[in-house]
Amino acid sequence: MQNPIYKNIIKLIERDSKFSTYKFALLRGVIEVIQVGSPYVHRIGDNIKIPLGLLIEKWILYYYPLLETDISIPQINGENNLQFEQELKHIIFYYKDKGGLSVFYNDLRRQNIPNNIRKEFVLLLRKLQKTITEMPMKYIGQSINKEHYSIFKFEKPQSRVNKSSIINSQFLIQNLGYFTIPVEYYEVFSFMGTFLSGQESILIKWAEFSVQASRFTINFSTVIEKLIESPITERDVEDTKNLYKSIITNQKEINCVWTGCGIKKLNVDHVIPFSIWKNNDLWNLLPAEEKVNNHKRDKIPSNKLIESRKDSILSYWDLLLDSNSKRFQSEIEVSLLGHVFNQNWKSESISKLKDSCSYLINERGYEEWNL
Repeated sequence: MQNPIYKNIIKLIERDSKFSTYKFALLRGVIEVIQVGSPYVHRIGDNIKIPLGLLIEKWILYYYPLLETDISIPQINGENNLQFEQELKHIIFYYKDKGGLSVFYNDLRRQNIPNNIRKEFVLLLRKLQKTITEMPMKYIGQSINKEHYSIFKFEKPQSRVNKSSIINSQFLIQNLGYFTIPVEYYEVFSFMGTFLSGQESILIKWAEFSVQASRFTINFSTVIEKLIESPITERDVEDTKNLYKSIITNQKEINCVWTGCGIKKLNVDHVIPFSIWKNNDLWNLLPAEEKVNNHKRDKIPSNKLIESRKDSILSYWDLLLDSNSKRFQSEIEVSLLGHVFNQNWKSESISKLKDSCSYLINERGYEEWNL
């Protein structure tokens, strides 16, 4: 698809901060609000205006089950909690013996949040308002436009909350302000939203079919787990890394492939990240200093960087070819060269590596990495 906005959205998903799940919740929520065709969503000039309360309601419904379960499902990196976790857990605890999420949702949509948790619920709404508008809305799109609030813009509510108001979905719509997005993003979300959010993805449809065909004797999560199972396990990755380490540690000096500096703490870096290609080939594994590897993470090396470090890459490829020629040749033929190994393999492999990285950066939206 050549639509530049579609490409931008892919970049938002792949490049912008992955410190927490806030970005995913924001995009998923906006897509779902747009998809249901809410009458509160209006076009104003070149922008679409949406009540923030509609999005906040979605966030509560997303995070409630995740925080309600006894299983720890991390939503933020490190030891930090979600900004609104304490307040939401208070609501979860209140409804724990009253029917849980379903009863809470019924109160919010059709009844009224009970007076004895009214204060805590309003505090939760304020925390969510602050979190959404000062975190994902502020930073999403920065990788594309290099500025804050480049796609989402928040408009504060004009009036204070009436303390005697009934607190329900209508209250959220009327009292928590609005945000806007450019109309071209709205159009892509309208057309492609269910595919971007995964609701209409092939995997979801495949799993739903299997569950129905089993007459519901197997559960959805079991099918999904099997559908995404990879032939390369964590042990396979470790075994290959250990093999690689045993080869290069026979050298008197090991330099970081990306910086050329001596390595103090050895990491084995996947040139094209494993999370993207699931590729554990020897040619895709290169020695790197731990700090450098941690900085690179899931980013894709730029063509400029590959060219500047070409001699270092080729020197390690020569080492791998000498020690494991059959495996190295077979893997690089299949994954990079596309033909039988020959005397021009070095220049062709570097060229194909650049092409692959360019495709992942420019077409798939992954973040480019330079030193």
